[in-house]
Amino acid sequence: MKPRLLVLVAIVAFVAAVAGVFLGRHFLPHPVAGGVELHDVLHSKLDLDDRQKAQIELLEQRFAVRRRALELELRADNARLADAIETEHGNGPGVAAAVDQSHQAMGQLQKETLGHIFAMRQILRPDQAKTFDQAVVHALTDDAR
Repeated sequence: MKPRLLVLVAIVAFVAAVAGVFLGRHFLPHPVAGGVELHDVLHSKLDLDDRQKAQIELLEQRFAVRRRALELELRADNARLADAIETEHGNGPGVAAAVDQSHQAMGQLQKETLGHIFAMRQILRPDQAKTFDQAVVHALTDDAR
């Protein structure tokens, strides 16, 4: 292939890719993250009393600190994984160990997130808990539907 034709094909492919991203962002619906939807249900649709609001606020403050720590741990794990990939240039023992460590942190984040959700649920009245449970299930299964 001639160099001029190759450059023209590369430019056309780049412009098409940018146009595709722009059109997709403009016309396709933006997914709502499950956590955002759950937060909206908790704070807007459950008619919490002042005591419940205060208890949930305290739980959210505590969990935000723990979640941030776990997210930083995951970032560090990703950096170790990147270093192992750069060193081994394949799926060697360092890469496998870094992946395992990352999975442990992900699992811990998921467990603590569930613990946080269950702690908030304990504060709710039965009628509120039913709505909350439906929102949790929807948040967990929305992509699968």
